[in-house]
Amino acid sequence: MLSTVFSSAVFGIDASPVEVEVDISNGLPAFNIVGLPDTACRESADRVRSAIKNSGYPFPERKVTVNLAPADLKKEGSSFDLAIAIGILAAGELIPPETIRQRLFCGELALDGRLRGVPGVLPRAVALLAGGSPKDLVIPSSNALEASCVRGIRIYPARTLGQVVRFLKNEEEILTPEPVVFQPGSRLPAERHLDFSDIKGQWQAKRGLEIAAAGGHNVLMIGPPGAGKTMLAKRIPTILSSITFEEATETTKIHSVAGLLSSRSALLDRRPFRDPHHTISDVALVGGGTHPRPGEVSLAHHGVLFLDELAEFRRNVLEVLRQPMEEGKITISRASLSLTLPARFMLVAATNPCPCGYFTDPKKECHCSSLQIKNYMSKISGPLLDRIDIQLEVPRLKVDEITSRGQSESSSEIRRRVESARERQRARYAAEGISCNAELEASRVEKYCQTTDEAKTLLKVAVQELGFSARAYHKSLKVARTIADIEGSDEILAAHISEAVHYRLLDRNNR
Repeated sequence: MLSTVFSSAVFGIDASPVEVEVDISNGLPAFNIVGLPDTACRESADRVRSAIKNSGYPFPERKVTVNLAPADLKKEGSSFDLAIAIGILAAGELIPPETIRQRLFCGELALDGRLRGVPGVLPRAVALLAGGSPKDLVIPSSNALEASCVRGIRIYPARTLGQVVRFLKNEEEILTPEPVVFQPGSRLPAERHLDFSDIKGQWQAKRGLEIAAAGGHNVLMIGPPGAGKTMLAKRIPTILSSITFEEATETTKIHSVAGLLSSRSALLDRRPFRDPHHTISDVALVGGGTHPRPGEVSLAHHGVLFLDELAEFRRNVLEVLRQPMEEGKITISRASLSLTLPARFMLVAATNPCPCGYFTDPKKECHCSSLQIKNYMSKISGPLLDRIDIQLEVPRLKVDEITSRGQSESSSEIRRRVESARERQRARYAAEGISCNAELEASRVEKYCQTTDEAKTLLKVAVQELGFSARAYHKSLKVARTIADIEGSDEILAAHISEAVHYRLLDRNNR
């Protein structure tokens, strides 16, 4: 007997349909899986056999052949277990064949027949909606919330293989969950004690981070140890604008494929904040591996990637950031396939100015030689620095600032201005398909970054005196556009240009 069951495989963050063909024929008992399965997929044979028997159904003592079509695409993981088991039972005439034709099956089987959750269910549900029939998705109950974010398809979350079989034989009903209503969240429990009002002084750094959050700009903080760079960065999530439904869907797909979603999570309701250690490899940062997986740059999509101690990262690791910082995506090429993953993030980096950290500190003497300082900062290449819109000096706090009892501006106050600026940008770029000033391409900068004559003259002087590259020129214009948005101005004024140029710290210091 022959049966065909629908399933799907995830490549990158998108899913492709897979037909699970099961043939039971006469011959010595055997269980073969073909169609380029990986090790985990080949091991389905043992899981499926035990799950069927322990669920109370007979396993055919004949030759069982399973083909995962199309056969030229590599199949990986345990998500085909449920489809293979249903295919075997249907081929053995234990399930009516008409009940499986309009349904897609996905899930891992335990040896006792329980269904375990699998990564990548949200991309499968999205692909199911876009790909026509079938429109029913049978999945493990632990993936129910994730799949319920997609409207237009029916979700049947099951706990066991036996429950799925009884459902297909109309002996038991599986209730479809209500569609998830997306609501942007507030702070995570771990963030509730974090607030910008905790940070004393550092007014310029706070202002620079507000501008960065309002326009999605990359930012670098340079200063001695203990100045507050990490404290400032950790509080950035408290002032970011709310994530939109479209952004949340795309970001959640990435986290779903990476297996980072909890069974209690639906769509991510906050912008991600990723802070990898400086010992990270280039593959872990941008993604890849034998079976390519999203890296930190993709997991930070529509959020923040924080690199603390930037100069301690290996140079080859930092250099792979160039493409995603410029294009908002990363292409991973291997001999067998090529994947493009989204990676539009806001880079926040912090570094000391020298190996000992006290090169710019007026109170502590720096013991580093000029060569040591040069070698330390040379780990951050010129092309990478050129892609960083805002470069801030974070000096050591003065005694009066440390002992001050005054309360500085709270995160909620700053976030209101950030949200207002982002709303102006969304309205302005509604027809362009972008959401913030940092995403403006060079061809659109002149169109949307209109300046007064005085501002234009000031920018020309800055370009000539500081030796700005074309990229630095455009980035200064985009930062000035964000400053104008925060202040509610439709036109970029000379004061906005002056402040934007002031944030090109390293360009000014290199003169």
